Amino acid sequence: MKPHVDQPSIDQLAWCRSSYSSEEGGECVEVAASPGRVHVRDSKDTTRATLAVEPTAWTAFVEFAAL
Repeated sequence: MKPHVDQPSIDQLAWCRSSYSSEEGGECVEVAASPGRVHVRDSKDTTRATLAVEPTAWTAFVEFAAL
């Protein structure tokens, strides 16, 4: 079991969107990093729930998606 790490609130995270996303938005996900987590959200509706995964899981997903 891993020790608990305080996470910043979702509003405090620095969200990033792909440079391949259109200027109108709504066609991409946004990601933000915090201690021990990578957060993912829908750029169309940033008020909805986010997905938080461990950095190793995010890296594996991105590497697989790049194939």
